[in-house]
Amino acid sequence: FAKVLTWTLVWAFFATFTTFFGGILMAMFINDKKTKCPKLWRTLFMVTIAVPQFVTLLLVRNFFSNNGICNTMMANAGVTDFLHNIGLLDKGLSYIPFLTQPGWAMFTIIMINIWIGVPYQMLIATGVLMNIPADMIEAARIDGANPVQMFFRIKLPYLLSVQGPSLVTDFVKNVNNFNVIYLLTQDVFVTNNQQLAQSNAKEIDLLVTWLFRLTQDYYNYKMAAVLGIMVFIVCAVFTVVCFHFINKKEATFS
Repeated sequence: FAKVLTWTLVWAFFATFTTFFGGILMAMFINDKKTKCPKLWRTLFMVTIAVPQFVTLLLVRNFFSNNGICNTMMANAGVTDFLHNIGLLDKGLSYIPFLTQPGWAMFTIIMINIWIGVPYQMLIATGVLMNIPADMIEAARIDGANPVQMFFRIKLPYLLSVQGPSLVTDFVKNVNNFNVIYLLTQDVFVTNNQQLAQSNAKEIDLLVTWLFRLTQDYYNYKMAAVLGIMVFIVCAVFTVVCFHFINKKEATFS
């Protein structure tokens, strides 16, 4: 349970904040006056929203399979041999185990989620950034602030004040993000950890995917009920603490 809970929290943290900051950076890039063809860039990133997620994830799973196109490209480009030479890949493997070994699978899942989640955050961040008073930015520029200072002193605090509650809900949503984990790893990832195997769990399982497997594959409803309660407790505690902190900050500013 501790291993699955730890990965659930790590996944939720990275899945939330990588897409949040990625969306901000993408919104700033597209809306910058120096960027050419902003509508084209915006359209390209919106494709991931237009296509149903289960179609996208199943297709990407085939791309990153052991005999998929990504491994073929990596082998032809010499990346696989390079990973062998630096010790990141076992010598007995002729492919990169993107979705079949725990470390690689965790990293790959987070990267794929960034690709899927950034467009949503980009749209939200675009709306928030457009509401920042122009005279505030101009005053900072006159005072000699560089773009990095304006981002951390003006834009980011404004984004966090507006999107704070949204980040909390995104974190809770990612704790229960069934689609990404299940569709990318079902029938692909097989655990070699006997302790996890005896518990009908895998290294890349979230609490919610573990719960689903217990009910649908093993009919262990008692354990599934306990996991459901634990998921609720984790989400409830996190939500209460975060909203208390947010309300405290708002009261301080007001």
